[in-house]
Amino acid sequence: MKKLICAALLLFTAAAVFAADPVEGYWVSINEEGELTAGWHIYQKDGVLYGEILAAAGKPRDTIATAVKESYKDFPVTGTVNKMPLLGTPWIWGLTSKAAGQWTNGSIIDPADGKVYKCKITFRKADGKKYKEDTLEMRGEIGMGIGRSQFWKRSTPEDIDQIQ
Repeated sequence: MKKLICAALLLFTAAAVFAADPVEGYWVSINEEGELTAGWHIYQKDGVLYGEILAAAGKPRDTIATAVKESYKDFPVTGTVNKMPLLGTPWIWGLTSKAAGQWTNGSIIDPADGKVYKCKITFRKADGKKYKEDTLEMRGEIGMGIGRSQFWKRSTPEDIDQIQ
């Protein structure tokens, strides 16, 4: 019986360690006017959080991110950034976990104008009040807490594939 309990505890602990963080998954970005702008995939790799655009509203799938600079400090992909595709490039990178659903100390590039911001992401669970559905607070800052937040909505790969 003791071995069975130990095995169950070990299995439970392993499941908790390997469980996905609630920020991971598919999200649609919503701008300040309430318009859907893009579909994103947020994922972890080696304990670091990244985000790639999978579809952008009003942009062809083969769009190149020409508005960005040639390079950025610590950009996670080698090569000339302003020759990279808009879709599938990690425009969010370097975030580290502060707690489940809270990530800080990363960077985000706005591929529309090439500006880079400090980035933090916070998962907001649906509570039926302020957050009617699971929401991702994406905060970009220029420093000293000055910045803005967008509130992204959980999505699916199928829904993102429909963005045009």
